[in-house]
Amino acid sequence: MPRVHNKLASKPKAGKLTKAMPRHSPIISKAPHMLHGGDYNPEQWDPQTWTEDDRLMGLAHVNSVTLGVFSWVSLEPEEGKFTFEWMDKIMDMQAAAGRIVGLATPSAASPAWLSAKYPDSLRVGQDGVRRRHGNRVNYCWTSPAYRAQVSKIATMLAERYKAHPALGYFHVSNEYGGECFCDLCQEAFRGWLKVRYGNLDTLNKAYWTAFWGHTYTDWSQIEAPGGTGETAVYGLTLDWKRFASDRIVDFYRQESGALKKVAPSIPVTTNLMGVYPVLDPWKIAPYMDFIAWDSYPWFSSTPSDLGSWTYTSFAHDLNRSLKNKPFVLMECSPSSSNWYPVMGLKRPNAHVLEGLQAVAHGADGVQYFQWRQSRGSSEQFHGAVVAHNNRSDARVFREVADLGRELESLDDVVGAAKPAEVALIYDWENSWAIDMVAAPRTKNRDYLGTVLAHYSAFWSQGVTVDVVDSDQDLSGYKLVVAPMLFLLKDGVVERLAKFVEGGGTLMTTYWSGWVDSTTLAFQGPSPLSKLLGLWTEETDALFDGQSNQVVSSASDLLTKGAKYSASVLCELVHTTTAESLASYGSDFYAGRPAVTRNKFGSGQAIFVASRNEQSFTNDLLISLMKQLGISGAVEGDLPTGITVQARHGDGKDFLFVLNCSDKEKAVRLGESGLIDLDGAEFSGELILPAFGTAILVRAKAGSLVGASN
Repeated sequence: MPRVHNKLASKPKAGKLTKAMPRHSPIISKAPHMLHGGDYNPEQWDPQTWTEDDRLMGLAHVNSVTLGVFSWVSLEPEEGKFTFEWMDKIMDMQAAAGRIVGLATPSAASPAWLSAKYPDSLRVGQDGVRRRHGNRVNYCWTSPAYRAQVSKIATMLAERYKAHPALGYFHVSNEYGGECFCDLCQEAFRGWLKVRYGNLDTLNKAYWTAFWGHTYTDWSQIEAPGGTGETAVYGLTLDWKRFASDRIVDFYRQESGALKKVAPSIPVTTNLMGVYPVLDPWKIAPYMDFIAWDSYPWFSSTPSDLGSWTYTSFAHDLNRSLKNKPFVLMECSPSSSNWYPVMGLKRPNAHVLEGLQAVAHGADGVQYFQWRQSRGSSEQFHGAVVAHNNRSDARVFREVADLGRELESLDDVVGAAKPAEVALIYDWENSWAIDMVAAPRTKNRDYLGTVLAHYSAFWSQGVTVDVVDSDQDLSGYKLVVAPMLFLLKDGVVERLAKFVEGGGTLMTTYWSGWVDSTTLAFQGPSPLSKLLGLWTEETDALFDGQSNQVVSSASDLLTKGAKYSASVLCELVHTTTAESLASYGSDFYAGRPAVTRNKFGSGQAIFVASRNEQSFTNDLLISLMKQLGISGAVEGDLPTGITVQARHGDGKDFLFVLNCSDKEKAVRLGESGLIDLDGAEFSGELILPAFGTAILVRAKAGSLVGASN
């Protein structure tokens, strides 16, 4: 694979990316390098294997290990009896090798003795049945007994290892998730509602419980929705989801608080899971010292599917945006994963591409689950750095080592920023609300897919995007895209209006501004009507296979007469102050506005009334980018499957050229001052093999121009 190492170019270029951002401090102060390593489970192996692992980690260029994630019973085989000696040896071995340890609290896998002695620590399902011991993350979020045991083991770990030279950070638990419906959680839910609403009259009005006569007359009557109980009160269902997320955040705060009380200077994190629906990451991010997440992108498609690469880039940008700082890719598989429907192998180069893709979008570390493939149990055939063959010359091991060497050359990238002029709104509460309502379609609502369709237009142009929820400050952006903003939280309309009035451009779509934060439908015009310059009369839900057309008028954003296919949802609107940029081509609403623009203050608000084919979304957003002067790391058209992402720090631009396709691609580089593999000035054509990558560096910001398929 072609590689261009990160040496400073000798010829500065004029700045093109204007939103300056300071370089951030390293995530781990004692290790100002790209982290490379992952989950290590030495309790599964004998000391001879520990020695071999130490040797192999050196060959793989591993500088970080995650230790103790599932080790509770190995640390405390019975209540009050502790066996830390084996962990002492492992910690000492890592320190001797110069590696740092992400020391985990083991709450994700409670010991059998704990479940037997404290049965209320086990989770109750939506069916009302308490789960038996087993699996992982099978505990009650509210159980006082479990919380006490978790705090105890966390405190002991912090006290024992807080000054250990190998300790770099604390890794709290593992992949928090799920809900508990036990009596303790139900009572906690009622308490949560009392704080939120104050009295039952307010709650009943917010839930519209007079419908079907579901009015509550006593707090004790309120139960978690679903299962064999209430399913018709949307406000209740939405509040339960909020509560369930808040329970996880509260549990994390207690667990991490036990560590911070003993070792306040040691960074603490936990591993998030992309767009996992149960936990709203914006609620937990303020309590994490740095963001980490687990990426397993090939769940239902092949490694050459651009949709998977696009989604993974989106998830990286989401996690970077949570703190607007570098994050760590805490888990990925260097090979296949054993829960896929088909355990297809990653093709040559694909693993290195996956790692550098994370770095390109803001990661300061790439780590794996797992280091060594386990001999038995549920993930015995999950991919690992060291496979059952125990060989360092195996293909996967060699690719891990290749990535490790590459990461060692990227110290200058550590802390480098990714300033964005575009914000894309993906909101957890909005997603919950869209999924629960019985209108206007029960299938193919596809909020995430719609957001990704808009993200894809930026990704293909190499434009950096911040992925935010609707509560975030929008100042500083040129363009905000808010697809399907169905639920409007308090203050959202005011923030959007202020953004547009001040000169920003907002683009939103059908199914926006329908309900308030308790899912009550707005009466009269939507709160977005004035900003958008229109009002909605009704919405046509198209059947599968049915379509309409969107035909563009003459404008600076769409080519006159261009036709695009529309499907799924077509909103029928009347303009008040907005101009029509395109109209429907058929059916009884032919000729009515399908795309509008409203001038508002110094800015503009674009409304797209239907779900349209990808070419429409690309054409409109690319036109908006040109109009607003938004450009990415490159100029000109890129070959399909190629993206170029930039990070900026200390007067340098680090350009990551990523070929996310299974075909060789050529990109013509027309700029001087770039550095080739040998450190000499580079120009000409860059040839990338299938899943190939290149890293280029220039002083300040210039541009790459031209590309070929």
